[in-house]
Parts: sequence; structure tokens; C-alpha cells
Amino acid sequence: MPGGRQVAAVTDAHFDVAAGECLALIGESGCGKSVLASALLGLLPANARTAGRAHLGGLDLLTADERTLARTVRGRMIGLIPQSPAAHLTPVRTIRSHMEETVAQLTGVRGRAAVRTAAEAAAARAAFPAGHLDRYPHELSGGLAQRAATALALVGGAPLLLADEPTTGLDRDLVEHTVDELRRHVDVPAGAAGASPGAGSRRALLMITHDLTAAERIADRVAVMYAGRLVELADAKAFFGTPGPRHPYSRGLLRALPEREFTPIPGMPPELGDLPAGCDFAVRCERATDACGRRPRTTDSVACHHPYLPEGVRA
Repeated sequence: MPGGRQVAAVTDAHFDVAAGECLALIGESGCGKSVLASALLGLLPANARTAGRAHLGGLDLLTADERTLARTVRGRMIGLIPQSPAAHLTPVRTIRSHMEETVAQLTGVRGRAAVRTAAEAAAARAAFPAGHLDRYPHELSGGLAQRAATALALVGGAPLLLADEPTTGLDRDLVEHTVDELRRHVDVPAGAAGASPGAGSRRALLMITHDLTAAERIADRVAVMYAGRLVELADAKAFFGTPGPRHPYSRGLLRALPEREFTPIPGMPPELGDLPAGCDFAVRCERATDACGRRPRTTDSVACHHPYLPEGVRA
């Protein structure tokens, strides 16, 4: 609430993520993606307020108290790959210490040798080099810290894995390794070879990312956020292929990719504290008309007065 004003960082975010599914949440920086993730984990600032419901395993995450979130939710019900992994690692402890403590707390593995072996196997899943396990967080590059955070998040086999920019700082080969491992984590049933210790039958993955190539590789569905609102929810194959996105903003994101048109979206997103009365994207949209002075309703999972149809014409 800067200057005493209340700012709605996320509004009307309606979606679900099923077991065995990856939902990729995409959008420009500042649109509210990470705020949404923080709300699910109870990690918002003290002056933030939430409303609505977020159900996981019969628990409403938005009304759960801190004791429940700390002891039941974080790590056990929701595994987190944080956006700034180095900030989530204890600076005076080695990565091996982090890994072994997490294995001991979240799995049924017991005994020093068994815990050590399980910790090393978890690190290998995230392509974290064994030779760096005895290093401290400040001795790691950004990419290595990212891989350490990924390894820690995968340990418990939580029903929901929340990955906030999990490919930051990684080269393309490691990006592909990471998203493939996240996909496998979602797909492998309990008891199968390679399943995480303590894992449930199937996990769900909510991946927040700017990397649309990674999203295309892993996602079942795509949710697009703009100015704190979900503007489109689509099947990933249709979104990245044919017929393509229906919201003009979503199409603009794909057109901006180097392997596509490499054409940036003109203008800048609005400030969340100074949103227009109508469609938030109208001033940047080539399809805008006078109708866009009114806020669009969400119809067929797209919030737009003039969505693209399969034929590529106006609605």
C-alpha cells in the first residue's frame, strides 16, 4: 500500500491444476505471477491482504495460519523452487547440509549413510555437481544456486510443485534437463522406479516462467497474466501451435520470440495502482475499439472484447 493507497496486485485469478498436470503461468515482469505464488505459500508482506479460496488437499491455503503453513504446507504439501534461490539458502551451511536435512525431514530415509546417498541422488536429479555439495551458497553461481533449489524442492514429492522461474541462469541444455526432470516428477507414479521418496501417486506443477520455449516443452495448459489478471487459459498444444492464442496480448508474447517474428509488443504495461477503467491492454492493442473502454468479461477462458477465433478473424 504505497503512500497509503491499496494496490490490487492480483485480481480474479480463477484456475485449477490437476494431479499429473503442468500449468505454465506466463506474462511480463510485474504482472503479479510471483505475488500469486507467494500468496499460496503465505509468504506475502505483513501489510498484504488476501481474499478468495485456494484449496489443496482439503486445506484453504489463504486462511491457514502460519503454524500450519510452516509445518504442513511448505515442503510437504507444496514444494517451492523460489525465484531468488540464493536468498532461500542458509549462508552458513553447505549445500550438502541443506540436502541431508531436507531428506531427513521430508522422507522416510533414516541412517546417516542412507540420508547421504539420498541427498546425493536428489542433487544429481537437478544436475547439481557432486563436487559442489560441500560448498556454501555464496560460493555458487546463479545457475548452481538454481539447481540446488530445484533439487531441494523435488525431495519430498509434494502434491504441488510451485516453480517460480526455475530455468533462470541456466544454459539451454540445462533448461531442457530441468524442465524434463520437472515433467518426470509430475508424471512418475508412486512406487515406480525413480519416484521421489515419500511421493504421492501423482503431483501437479505450477510453473511461473518468462521462458516460453521451456513452457512449450513441459506444459499441458497455459495461463496468461496481464496487469494482475488472468486474460487467457488455454491448452498448451493449441496455444503454441494451431490455432494459437486467442487474446491479442498472448499472441504478442509469442510474436516477440526470436524464433518467431521477433516483434516486441509496443508500449509498457500499466501501473497496478493506476489501471484503466476498461481493458488493461487496450492502449497497446492493435485490435482495440471503443468497446474496450469497458472491462471485458471472461468468455471461453479468454478475457477480451475481440479475441482471435480459429479462423483468425475478430469475434
